[in-house]
Amino acid sequence: MKSEAIETILTRYPAISLTEMDGVRLLNRVDTKYITSFSMLPELLKRLQSDYFALEVNDLRINAYRTMYLDTSDRAMYLDHHNGRSTRKKVRIRAYVDAQAVFLEVKNKNNKGRINKKRMELPEIKAYRQPAAEAFLETYAHYSPDALIPQLENSFSRITLVNRNKTERLTIDANLVFYSPAGQMKKEYDDLVIIELKQTGHMPSYAKSVLSDLRIRPMNISKYCLGTILTAPDVKSNRFKEKVVQLNKIKNKQYGLV
Repeated sequence: MKSEAIETILTRYPAISLTEMDGVRLLNRVDTKYITSFSMLPELLKRLQSDYFALEVNDLRINAYRTMYLDTSDRAMYLDHHNGRSTRKKVRIRAYVDAQAVFLEVKNKNNKGRINKKRMELPEIKAYRQPAAEAFLETYAHYSPDALIPQLENSFSRITLVNRNKTERLTIDANLVFYSPAGQMKKEYDDLVIIELKQTGHMPSYAKSVLSDLRIRPMNISKYCLGTILTAPDVKSNRFKEKVVQLNKIKNKQYGLV
């Protein structure tokens, strides 16, 4: 996400630290996803600067992330999402590169659309087979650790904004790169930006109004599902085909969903 314009705009935001963010973790929440082109980002950030803090980690306001997703050999969690199952889960190991922290995370989504996230810290990204991590997976993912294998990896750059009332977070992800676990496939989506509005519930939000004004509309597709489609050509994906067409239009600078 190297852009002088974006970095300049972010310097105008008041900073919030990781410690101050503790009160805005929103581990039980509602997420709304939006997707737009990278060229829309400066205007979005300009409009939000009066109402949001920007997370700063080690003097950086654009932070690097890496993720490894775990699933069964037949991709049961991916298929639950593809098949439209209302209750589903996601298991991942996320490395917060600039903060030098790694967490094993389980996200459970219920039929009301609420997400409950549990996480535990790991010493490094491949340490999920330690006894404590295996017990964590059995408790919160309800899968035997032996049934879960790495199915996708990704890296991206993230801007994290927090509203002044500290009741919502907005994450803005760009420079998306997806890898199959053994490295056979690599796909880049560097012109695409994935935005997630994280709230304790559906409520008025200044960010929502700005996104609507910019004609950036909600689009529900996860990075795990998108990366799976891109790096596993034989996977079942017919229900996502229309969304992939929309993503490619955005990527090709046809802004907004049609």
